[in-house]
This record gives sequence, structure tokens and C-alpha cells, in this order.
Amino acid sequence: MSENLFYELQGKPTIKASYSSQIARELGRKIISGDLGEGTLIRDEGALSVEYDVSRTVIRDAVKMLSAKGLLEVRRGSGTRVRFRSSWDLLDHDVLAWHQTVPPNPHFLRQLLELRLMIEPSAARFAACRGTDEALDQISQSMTAMETEHREVERFVTADALFHRSILRAAQNELLRPMEGVIHSALMISIRLTNADPRENKASLPFHREVCDAIRAHDADLAESKMRFLLTDAQQRLGKYMNDS
Repeated sequence: MSENLFYELQGKPTIKASYSSQIARELGRKIISGDLGEGTLIRDEGALSVEYDVSRTVIRDAVKMLSAKGLLEVRRGSGTRVRFRSSWDLLDHDVLAWHQTVPPNPHFLRQLLELRLMIEPSAARFAACRGTDEALDQISQSMTAMETEHREVERFVTADALFHRSILRAAQNELLRPMEGVIHSALMISIRLTNADPRENKASLPFHREVCDAIRAHDADLAESKMRFLLTDAQQRLGKYMNDS
């Protein structure tokens, strides 16, 4: 899995990033991985401009980007420090993407799964109640793609992400849109840990099919319970990776 796939799932255009964005990405990855720990004073503009062979303006812009995401704090006279994780904008798409490039964080993975359990069963209920014919067709198409692509990990992840996204959208609540990144991030981290062997992808298909069928039958209670079962099963399979959280 890669952060490029995450951006593709988010529908971000593939364009060449500016120097500032590239440096923000490099520093952001180091912060999220812990190479630059919380409270660490990072190197000054001059040193960073030499290290990355760019102007101080480029470094300044990169720092502003990371400050806006809550990762850095600039204090006049005392330098720029890495902020504590509690201040990070963890739902920011770049922050979620950068988590794909570092070893999985058990605590973060547990929180992603808990958030999904809070949101997706209810979304499945509303999808069953409110989903238009077009929205329900999107769910079915994504389900079919999962069944077709289960032998190839990246294609399966893409189909899986689109399945869950189509359910959120069928729920007809625009405030669920920001949650799509959470689901994509959780899926990609989960697959990295549990489904490195493409043959394992097939095991989750019946659970997804039950959710799909319940939504299409407009059975709200069943759709909610089947989605909860699907996510609980994933949580249980990932349990051994979250023991130290």
C-alpha cells in the first residue's frame, strides 16, 4: 500500500507537488514516524535550506503547511518544535496519507476502527432507508468488483474502499464525506497487516455481500447489524496487532 493509492481514493489530482509540499511531506513523515519526536526542536530555516538545497522561502512555506495541520509550532525567539500528537489534525488527508508510509501505529489503528464502528453501522442503516436506485447500484457494483478482484491486493483494497464509500454516500448525509479518508486509511493499514496474502481477501467477501444485500432489501436493522458484524470481525482479526495500544 502507498500514500499514492490513498490520494487516488480521495480523488486528488495527480500533479507535480511544489518544492514546499515535497519538503512538508518529508518532514511530516518524520514527525508521524517518530523520527522527529513530540517536543523536538527542528533545525532552523538556514540549516534546512542547505539540507534540501532550496531557498528559505520554500522552507518557510513548508513549515506553514505543517503548522496549519497542527504538527509544528513556531515560536519567535525559541524556534520551531514538533507539537504533541493531541494537537495534530489527524483527519487531515495528508496526515492520513503519511500514516501509510510508516510502520502501523497500534494505538492509531485501534482508534480508526473504533471510529468506523461508531459511524458505519448507522450509515448502513440510513443507506437502507434513504439510498436512491443509483446509490444502491453503486454499492452493488463495488461489491461485484470486490468479488472479481480478490486475488490482487491493491485492486481489492480499491474496490473495498469504494464499497464503503458508496454506503456512506447512499446515507444522504453530506457531513459523512470527511469520514471517507478515515475509512480509506483504516482499510489500507488493515490490509497491510492482515491480507498480505491475496487469498485471505476472499474470507471477508460473504460479510460484505450480506451488508450489500440487506441495504438493497431496504432492511435497515439487518444492514446495521451486518455492518457491525463485518467491522467487529475486522477488529478481532487485527487484535494481535493492537495488544500494546
